[in-house]
Amino acid sequence: MSKLPVVTARQVVKLLTSIGFESLRQKGSHRYFRHPDGRSTVVPMPRGEDIPPGLLRSILQDVELSRHEFLRLLRH
Repeated sequence: MSKLPVVTARQVVKLLTSIGFESLRQKGSHRYFRHPDGRSTVVPMPRGEDIPPGLLRSILQDVELSRHEFLRLLRH
């Protein structure tokens, strides 16, 4: 199993919106997203920091996106 790449919150948000997630609201530094089919997740938006690998895995699990699909979408 290969490691997940280091990504910023901005990259995660861009990827989520590209697959149909909409930003619902923001509370503090956390942005809430929901897909029309009901899936949802929260992305923390720390300034100047990357998303830790464990948190990224949790976000991918919330949005039901495999590591392989994530890597493919990230490259485009």
